Amino acid sequence: MNSKKTLGQRGEEIACKALEKQGYRILDKNFSCKFGELDIVAEDDEVICFIEVKARSSEDYGLPEEAVTHWKKKKLLIVAHIYIEKKKIKERDMRFDIVSVNLNTHETRIIKNAFEVDY
Repeated sequence: MNSKKTLGQRGEEIACKALEKQGYRILDKNFSCKFGELDIVAEDDEVICFIEVKARSSEDYGLPEEAVTHWKKKKLLIVAHIYIEKKKIKERDMRFDIVSVNLNTHETRIIKNAFEVDY
């Protein structure tokens, strides 16, 4: 049986391929700090995108993107700011995207600007 980590990695691989096909440039994967992790950091045109990947084998418990809770969004914002500081990224437009992955069909949905954040 596949572990959650292995399924997550497979979902991220599928997501990266879909993002690259849409013209994103992958900058980083699995950036982590004590506050959490960013699955994928990429550029879409001149915008830096912090991308959360949600992968499921079925939609029995809802759509994968519905698993990004208010608490998860806050954590992503904190980790994104740490990423920007650590990588010394100058002022840039940024956004938060979600890639929803069906692990059985490899179907993906890229949700650009999936949520707004309060600074």
